[in-house]
Amino acid sequence: MVVIDAQDAIVGRLGAAVSKMLLAGKEVMIVNPEKALMKGSLINAKQKYLSRRSQKNKRKPEHSPVWPRVPHLLLRRIIRGMLPWDSKRGKDAYRRLKVMPGGFQPPQAPQPIPEAIAKDKQGTFTLEELCLQLGFQKKRNL
Repeated sequence: MVVIDAQDAIVGRLGAAVSKMLLAGKEVMIVNPEKALMKGSLINAKQKYLSRRSQKNKRKPEHSPVWPRVPHLLLRRIIRGMLPWDSKRGKDAYRRLKVMPGGFQPPQAPQPIPEAIAKDKQGTFTLEELCLQLGFQKKRNL
């Protein structure tokens, strides 16, 4: 099992590297998904994902696409879009992916993917900031 730290990694680059590993047959666990970065404008990304969340199949609403608000589930859904979902190979690869929320202690030390780490953090926002804009309510520790 490969354990990857998503902190300061660009979501798209991270997803591309992880999807290649999954299709090669490796099991992948991602930790710290809420600290992953996205490039661009937070306002534009919020509009994009809100419009995706509002898409409904009028004939069978239960068949509508699901876009979560929780950071670790959203990262998992983004990576699913990079896999060949219509084939058995893609679905088997998706089952090998585990994305753990913050605070989880992995069984081995997580390693970052060097090509996914952001060199310049200007014009970026975290996945957690996006999810908070989409309506995610972070639990507070009392």
